[in-house]
Amino acid sequence: MADAKEINPFLKSALEFGPVLLFFVAYLRLKEREFTIAGTEYDGFIVVTAAFIPLLIASTGALWWLTGKLSRMQVATVILVVVFGGLSVWLNDDRFFKMKPTMIYVLFGGLLGIGLLRGQSYLKFVMEEMMPLKDAGWMILTKRLMLCFFGLAIANEVIWRGFSTETWVYFKTFGLTAAVFVFFMTQAKLFQTYGLEKDEG
Repeated sequence: MADAKEINPFLKSALEFGPVLLFFVAYLRLKEREFTIAGTEYDGFIVVTAAFIPLLIASTGALWWLTGKLSRMQVATVILVVVFGGLSVWLNDDRFFKMKPTMIYVLFGGLLGIGLLRGQSYLKFVMEEMMPLKDAGWMILTKRLMLCFFGLAIANEVIWRGFSTETWVYFKTFGLTAAVFVFFMTQAKLFQTYGLEKDEG
């Protein structure tokens, strides 16, 4: 396999986060509108979801073409968006798309859990180059991230089932991302305790 190619970090960020932000903006503009397509009425959320699916596929494809690689999380996200977003559009039911973050976090939390049961940190395989840690540190971080993922899955279920669609859109766009960011920020002591110096790697 060819080595990953470096691209402009702003372009990379635009390709990774642009579709989600465009989904958010489009939803705010179209949330009160209804559209009749082929004799069926669709609300703004469903129409925006239908547009989001090919946009995410295109941006992820462009990222792969430019960099030469995709993370497993990116691939899984695209697959789940296509499946659950497609079901929402096909059945004209927004619940399927709202379940998608739950499925993503359960999937990755479950994979981390399987690795832990086998005495391995699958997280290390994905992030070792970014965060060099001792093996004990990887195991602790993996356990914590697994619990974080399961917690986010529960939070998503609570939000989409108990609150309005608009509240869920804000939560999905900003809340989930902020939660993962805050999680890693709170692990500073772990990184300090179990971090490897360059000459130890």
